[in-house]
Amino acid sequence: MHPLILASTSPYRRTLLERFGLPFETARPEVGEEHVAGETPADRAMRLAVAKAQAVAVRRPDAVVIGSDQVAAAGNKVLDKPGDAATCRAQLATLSGRDARFYTACAVIGPAGGVRLVHLDTTTVFFRSLAPAEIERYVEREKPFDCAGGFKAEALGIALFESIESQDPTALIGLPLIWLACALRRASYALP
Repeated sequence: MHPLILASTSPYRRTLLERFGLPFETARPEVGEEHVAGETPADRAMRLAVAKAQAVAVRRPDAVVIGSDQVAAAGNKVLDKPGDAATCRAQLATLSGRDARFYTACAVIGPAGGVRLVHLDTTTVFFRSLAPAEIERYVEREKPFDCAGGFKAEALGIALFESIESQDPTALIGLPLIWLACALRRASYALP
């Protein structure tokens, strides 16, 4: 069996991949995540997922490499990771009473480029109307500064929503496991 590598240092993606019970390594892909003019959020997610997988696959041609990226958008506005409390509060205030789309792309490459599978999952999150005090309490308690959109759906962030529309609930956390299980079976990993 070829080594399996997650081209990410995200603790959220690592925790999701651990569900499969397969041994794997993680590697920092060293890929810039700058915006490209005219690129849609979905295209950006796909470009970065493939670039991350390719960057690690070049260094480890013996391995099967998983790359993933998520881009959040409210209308045409991309919602990056907030980085701090003030930006997080502003993003959540913008999302209050609105919907946002989360484009989660995943690429599986290897070994030696023999496997190349890509996927894009779109999740729509409908936020309830959020009072400023609710946003403040949430940001103070969860500190979701490293999460696209400024919330953690797998934790208290779920309380911010009216509903979620998704083919795969794990995609919102950062790695579409339903698709990935199929892709890894196609790459000869034994999954139920």
